[in-house]
Amino acid sequence: MVQSPPPPIDPGVRIGHVHLKVADLQRALDFYCGVLGFQLTQRFGTQAAFISAGGYHHHLGLNTWESLGGPPPAPGTTGLYHVAILYPTRAALADALRRLQRARVPLEGAADHGVSEALYLRDPDGNGVELYRDRPREEWPRSADGGVAMFTHPLDLAGLLAEPAPG
Repeated sequence: MVQSPPPPIDPGVRIGHVHLKVADLQRALDFYCGVLGFQLTQRFGTQAAFISAGGYHHHLGLNTWESLGGPPPAPGTTGLYHVAILYPTRAALADALRRLQRARVPLEGAADHGVSEALYLRDPDGNGVELYRDRPREEWPRSADGGVAMFTHPLDLAGLLAEPAPG
């Protein structure tokens, strides 16, 4: 008897927050709040903190419960590839790039995927971080049959930096 696949997940489902294991809570806060601009919403001493954009209870949890003083994950092991942080506009993504440049945080990559533009880097604990913005759906590249046709091309960083500052 052939079983049909289950129906897809509700399209309204979203990923609400991510918790990252960090070696040094203050160092992580200096990066996520001091460089990227997230706001601290709650802190539990040197063990954990919750940060957000726009007053949400938390988008990122940072904790040292199992990782205090620990090294980054070894290459070739399983775990988080990267956390992707979605920016609402191209100008906001440009602001993120300017923040990274001011703090001298190096990029590991920058890509135009057709559907999105992305900056790739590592946080102080070696966690992969993607900062990106989605293009409007009507601008997504499509294949002949109408499917999404993503690609990976270099991102024009000079063009991104030409965006006016948000606000």
